[in-house]
Amino acid sequence: MSSLAVRKAAPAVGTTPGTAQGPPLRGRIALVPTLTLLLGALYCLLPVAWVVIAATKSGRELFSTFTFLPGTGFTQNIKDLSAYRDGIYWKWMGNSALYAGLGALLSTAVSALSGYALAIYRFRGRETIFNVLMAGVLMPPVILAIPQYLLMAKADLTDSYASVLLPLVLSPYGVYLARIYAAAAVPGDVVEAGRMDGAGEWRIFTRVALPMMVPGLVTVFLFQFVAVWNNFLLPYIMLSDDEKFPITLGLFTLLEQGSNTPALYTLVITGALLAIIPLVALFLVIQRFWSLDLLSGAVKS
Repeated sequence: MSSLAVRKAAPAVGTTPGTAQGPPLRGRIALVPTLTLLLGALYCLLPVAWVVIAATKSGRELFSTFTFLPGTGFTQNIKDLSAYRDGIYWKWMGNSALYAGLGALLSTAVSALSGYALAIYRFRGRETIFNVLMAGVLMPPVILAIPQYLLMAKADLTDSYASVLLPLVLSPYGVYLARIYAAAAVPGDVVEAGRMDGAGEWRIFTRVALPMMVPGLVTVFLFQFVAVWNNFLLPYIMLSDDEKFPITLGLFTLLEQGSNTPALYTLVITGALLAIIPLVALFLVIQRFWSLDLLSGAVKS
């Protein structure tokens, strides 16, 4: 009687015989980006969570309770903040809204015109101008602050709203974004068709090119608004009247006074929390508008 030959199953390709097979290596590698993003999110959101929780604590609870244990003084902190120096905090918030809103609008308008001109028109020195703007993108703001102050002092504009607004009108990064977006979103054939129909250059820009550039300009506006809202160095150098301070500089003065009056620390933390809310609200509103505009542009095209 012949014996039956027992054949063992052949090992899988790329594996070593006699070893236990775990999860695929590719699956384990795919977890690395997810873990990295989770660590990055934790690193960014942990300070925000601390501010939110600390703003709910009274002055006594702030230094005597567990860090991430909510307190009972949020309402009173807002009342104290509003009553501090007859509500100067809300004056600072209004100043920041003026600087950031008007500054971002003016900067976006200048960026739109400059970016469109650099993308559509061909003229001598165009690349040189663009390279100079790119150098401005790489220039740290601290280097420009003193020359800007000297220029404003020469024009007798220091300690005024204009001294903070005027240096913010030209944003090299905004011009760069506007040029890149205009070159991609505004076809040259459309511009030529407008010229053949007898439209002037300004009409072509406002009626044809500008609607195509709106999603990119919304991005420029958002970036510039956030940059101006968080700006500290330029107002610190330009302004001496605290009635004209933006929220960043106002909270800084409160923090300095808190070293002698610890009760002001709760006002600083509560004020910092309230200062974040307009940025979050603006981002949510503009993000929705941006997505809808991109969708409508894709349908129209």
